[in-house]
Amino acid sequence: MSQDEIVLGTKAVVQGLETLRSEHHSLLAALLDTVSNRSLEAIELGLGEAQVIIALSSHLSAVESEKQKLRAQVRRLVQENQWLRDELAATQHKLQRSEQSVAQLEEEKKHLEFMNQIKKFDEDVSPSDEKNGEAAKDTLDDLFPNDDDHAQGPTHHSGESAAQQGGYEIPARLRTLHNLVIQYASQGRYEVAVPLCKQALEDLEKTSGHDHPDVATMLNILALVYRDQNKYKEAAHLLNDALAIREKTLGKDHPAVAATLNNLAVLYGKRGKYKEAEPLCKRALEIREKVLGKYHPDVAKQLNNLALLCQNQGKYEEVQYYYQRALEIYESRLGPDNPNVAKTKNNLASSYIKQGKYKEAETLYKEILTQAHEREFGSVNGESGKKYFHQLGGQTFAEYGSWYKACKLDSLTANATLKSLGSLYRRQGKVEAAETL
Repeated sequence: MSQDEIVLGTKAVVQGLETLRSEHHSLLAALLDTVSNRSLEAIELGLGEAQVIIALSSHLSAVESEKQKLRAQVRRLVQENQWLRDELAATQHKLQRSEQSVAQLEEEKKHLEFMNQIKKFDEDVSPSDEKNGEAAKDTLDDLFPNDDDHAQGPTHHSGESAAQQGGYEIPARLRTLHNLVIQYASQGRYEVAVPLCKQALEDLEKTSGHDHPDVATMLNILALVYRDQNKYKEAAHLLNDALAIREKTLGKDHPAVAATLNNLAVLYGKRGKYKEAEPLCKRALEIREKVLGKYHPDVAKQLNNLALLCQNQGKYEEVQYYYQRALEIYESRLGPDNPNVAKTKNNLASSYIKQGKYKEAETLYKEILTQAHEREFGSVNGESGKKYFHQLGGQTFAEYGSWYKACKLDSLTANATLKSLGSLYRRQGKVEAAETL
């Protein structure tokens, strides 16, 4: 017999026994002497056993149901395990390819370094070479409070320039992620940096909404990474989005708005759209002057970028005005020994050379070198370094060359100025002075 048949039979027996018990009790009163007490005990025992069988049947059914659930869970775990094995194999394959790419890039880097060592003594451009080709345009750099390198025109920064958003620091909750993006972007690992930024944007928009200053900060960072990849269209879209968010949430005169405007100007400048970049840079300057004051160092940095934009458009009167304003700010607020003073003078001298004003450029270069020497060693032979330099020239310039070699100034700015001054003398036909430098 099957289990169900046993259960049905048991239930029928129970009903019969219940009926017999009722009849037994009804007859018991009349036939008390004739009915044995043993039969009543047997009926009670039968009822108890029947109830035990029914309870056991219910328990077995529950056990069987749980068993089926566990089997289904085991099948699902087996499938997930197989999927994870496949993912692991694919990831290991990608890792092997990445390691091969890294090894190849290392070899290319060594080759480029070797080539740079070969070329480093032949970097001066002769006048004839410059006439045969169009002069290179100066490029702008990002403007942030702690970035002292922006004034040097032709330098290039990676995504790490987003460390400070023009007086608007990276929020604490984004700092770790931001540092990771910097690291990957500086290594050229954009396939990692970009997904990190996108995931952060998605999480921020879910938790804080799209119109939040932290979202704008992340948009700025991703835009700078895209710009480093020459994806200018995508970068411009993100920066415009960030600008709209910051204007809405922080106000149109917030330093973070000025930083985004400057980033847009830099982006347009890299694409050669100097006319479109100039009004953005001017608006950023107006905000900084309004919020920080006209003599704040960040204003001077913005003036440097604006001067470069005007220089690339041939607006040399405006270039001279902006550089001189920047110099006035740096010298009055940071002192004549601040590196930004020398860098701005270098930029102004470069603009003079483009105009053929070699005498003015030479004067600025000598001022830079005089200041560098006096800062390290004091005056020259007891006299003012400025006076000493202005007495040099022509045949006596060899004396200056030996003097500088004796100084042993370990300064990137001084070395760059020496190289620029040597190039200037070569343009003027002062071969001996140029060779000495």
